[in-house]
Amino acid sequence: MSAADEVRGLLRPDLRHLRPYGAPQLDVPVQLNTNENPYPPSETLRRAVVAAVAGIAGTLNRYPDRDAIALREDLAGYLAHHLGAPQVWAANGSNEIIQQLLQAFGGPGRTALGFEPSYSMHPLISQATGTQWIEGSRDDGYGLSAAAAQVTSHQPDVVFITSPNNPTGTSVPLALIEQVYDAAPGLVVVDEAYAEFVRAGTPSALTLLPGRPRLVVSRTMSKAFAAAGTRLGYLAADPAVVDALLLVRLPYHLSTVTQAVARAAIAHRDEPLATVAALRRDRDDLVAWLRGRGLTVADSDANFVLFGVFDDRDAVWQGLLDRGVLIRNTGPEGWLRVTVGTPAENDAFKQALAQELTR
Repeated sequence: MSAADEVRGLLRPDLRHLRPYGAPQLDVPVQLNTNENPYPPSETLRRAVVAAVAGIAGTLNRYPDRDAIALREDLAGYLAHHLGAPQVWAANGSNEIIQQLLQAFGGPGRTALGFEPSYSMHPLISQATGTQWIEGSRDDGYGLSAAAAQVTSHQPDVVFITSPNNPTGTSVPLALIEQVYDAAPGLVVVDEAYAEFVRAGTPSALTLLPGRPRLVVSRTMSKAFAAAGTRLGYLAADPAVVDALLLVRLPYHLSTVTQAVARAAIAHRDEPLATVAALRRDRDDLVAWLRGRGLTVADSDANFVLFGVFDDRDAVWQGLLDRGVLIRNTGPEGWLRVTVGTPAENDAFKQALAQELTR
């Protein structure tokens, strides 16, 4: 027996068939597959980050603030909606936020429900935490008109609603979130990782928090803040939810450096958020261009676009890759997802796709 087989035999049986999560990381000229903000931090922000790290470098022999109070105060100020630090929690990316929520409110003997297609880490983290995953469904157009009825039927301990949804880019009306909350016996988590990219007039679930102690709204700094390398996710919820997460968080889970860099980015947020407006405009132009080529495109409130429908999407994906453009082969059968990049990257994608469509 090989060492790999011996170790695999010791692994939990429900994990043995899984493969590590991750989008392809390929060295190609145009990378539009992971929904990153394509604009790097400005010179001003880079200087602020350097100064922030230099300011705490002499304290790295000490553990960080394990409750990240100053960071949470800054995040609460950014979110507004009359929130304070007791209503905000932060972790290493939104995935750790999801993991902590499932550790505290899911686990063996409990269930989590999500409406697919949606963010693929929700079921994976559910399984990793021993939470039974229930695969809910969407209606035509990938809406959630039947979501509350599914919640009533399954009575899950945790419900995930992704708005804007990944990979479709569609937002969920607040009325539907209210219906799900009223039907749910447990926690309702609204994953708003792409909230800053929504079209004008699209409200956030943050407005629903007052009077709803079982509602959680999660966010990330990876997208709009152009800080994917910082690894900072956060949530807003009733203080009782935050207190519950203290029971499962690892001690000192956010490094002093992470907290300092995140605070610098929040303090200079006007600069990265200015790129969001440009990305929204380019997204809408990209949607129009794709539809002009006769393709079906989902309405997007995110920084990516889902388009199709292809008889052989694998071949289209490979054809683009052969031309130096990497997008994501994900979503419903026949569909592909492309991140909105810089104007030059978007033009390269358009040129490659146009060539592929006429091949």
